[in-house]
Amino acid sequence: MSLLPVDEALKRVVAGLNPTQVEPVPIGEAHGRVLAEDVAARITQPPFDSSSMDGYAVRIADIATIPAKLRVIGEAGAGHAFEGHVGEGEAARIFTGAPLPDGADTVVIQENTERDGEVVTVLEGATKGDFIRPSGMDFSERQTLLEAGRRLTSRDVALAASMNHATVMVHRRPVVAILSTGDELVPPGETPNPDQIISSNGFGIAGIAEQAGGQPELLGIAKDTLESLAAHVDHASGADILVTIGGASVGEHDLVQQALEDHGLALDFWKIAMRPGKPLMYGEMAGQRVLGVPGNAVSALLCARIFLVPMIRRLLGLPDGGDMPQRAQLAAEIEANGPRQHYMRATSTRGDNGMLQVTPVRDQDSSLISLLARADCLIVRPPHAPAEEAGAQVDVLPLDF
Repeated sequence: MSLLPVDEALKRVVAGLNPTQVEPVPIGEAHGRVLAEDVAARITQPPFDSSSMDGYAVRIADIATIPAKLRVIGEAGAGHAFEGHVGEGEAARIFTGAPLPDGADTVVIQENTERDGEVVTVLEGATKGDFIRPSGMDFSERQTLLEAGRRLTSRDVALAASMNHATVMVHRRPVVAILSTGDELVPPGETPNPDQIISSNGFGIAGIAEQAGGQPELLGIAKDTLESLAAHVDHASGADILVTIGGASVGEHDLVQQALEDHGLALDFWKIAMRPGKPLMYGEMAGQRVLGVPGNAVSALLCARIFLVPMIRRLLGLPDGGDMPQRAQLAAEIEANGPRQHYMRATSTRGDNGMLQVTPVRDQDSSLISLLARADCLIVRPPHAPAEEAGAQVDVLPLDF
């Protein structure tokens, strides 16, 4: 049986996924969330003509001839407007952010003045409107500045707050339940038996899910029995996505697929033309998406990177195509590829020509987590790609988790 191509597998795992429900969140918790509704300004910013510098608010007509002596009649500070009127031959002391007093049309910066009691002497000329930020210079009331489908950066959060929004409407973070499986696994911090290893993949996948905008829930480690697997799967019933790690092959101890089918899993596929990550499993179970990744560390994390992230993005209402490869130049030769799409771990530098230069790590074994941690990108090699010399261009994906 031919293996399912990666592109086809990707289409299937995101097919039919709709954005999660909408919920309000306080603006202080909105960073990284995805807007479900447009955000329009509730106020005009700035709400009044204001000074951009410390100095004196004057009438341009009064400083047509320099030097000009003006009588200081009051003071305007940020949050403390001057309520009087600046008339002929008058000035008001003003500070950055303060409203421009009535009658004034220009601000003279204090460096260009001399003060003697209640008289200020303007020493240099100015242009009408100097150092004044007009009302609405930044934005106007009812102006839409943030659109639905945008993942909020810290800059966006500051903007929404400045538009006077205490809360924003966002998509609920998809819940990603993560289940490690296998008698050979023990949690970090424990002392493994001679035939056991430390369970680590779940923590890496949780980080990938959280960075993508999901809400990870670690379910612990299920033993290689149908009873243990069933009990752990029960705890994932409220999740949008269940990720199982390991046990998806066909050995007599690989019981994950059977346990899931006992819970109603409709298997879509398992085994894809990907290296590493061939024994990837996918299906649906009572409205929940199930992604079964291999147990080898690199395979597990790369499958999450390639498949889980697009699923979370679709559930958040983010547009497709947010993870397109970029072109880079090989810094070393690579051999011809086999029948599976190969995601080669690599390190990158910026070349003298400004282009990204990539070098595959020394060993592409799917169990070597230390080399995956050292890598910062993946060279994407299509099936049956020919050997390439140094200097050839290839597609790369960033390793940004």
